[in-house]
Amino acid sequence: MCQQTVLAGNRALAPASADAYGHGMETVTFETALGVFGLGWTGRGLARVLLPDTSQKAMLERLGRDGAVPGEPTRLISSLMNRIEDYAEGQEIGFDDVPLDLGSVPSFHRKAYERLVQVPWGQTITYGDLARELGDVGLSRAVGQAMGANPIPLVIPCHRVLASNGRPGGFSAPGGTVTKVKMLALEGVSVGAPAGQMSFGF
Repeated sequence: MCQQTVLAGNRALAPASADAYGHGMETVTFETALGVFGLGWTGRGLARVLLPDTSQKAMLERLGRDGAVPGEPTRLISSLMNRIEDYAEGQEIGFDDVPLDLGSVPSFHRKAYERLVQVPWGQTITYGDLARELGDVGLSRAVGQAMGANPIPLVIPCHRVLASNGRPGGFSAPGGTVTKVKMLALEGVSVGAPAGQMSFGF
């Protein structure tokens, strides 16, 4: 099967592979002002991000699925950890230069992610607009499925995709839409309530 590396802005999305994500994946957890994040990476790039969970045990189980094992962060991962810590403290942070390994992610999902990584800090796009840019507003449900299956939230910013009425829509990370709204509030985006009325604990 022919493989191709696709560039989205400055970000390289590693080629799809028939291998499972966990083959060669290493992981780490680290504290931030928002709680404990989990990262998983391969020799190709970042492959997994877990947002803070109320259950540390549940996070570790999800982080270690498919044979992933704890590892020593590379220079790339250490830099990413520092940036996520800064993001959690309210700093405007971009992740454009982080190489991503999307494993065997379906091609439509990859196309959606390639467009989504171009939506910067503090800005949003609707499911319908994203679907329209991918070819047909009727793909909105497929876009929603791609967002729900996103293995690298925050870096692939699915929290910046809203429903057409300005409501948050779905969010599959721990905390659901509450987490989504808090992340947007951290970026100065008010969804359903003034950002100043929200707390940022997950």
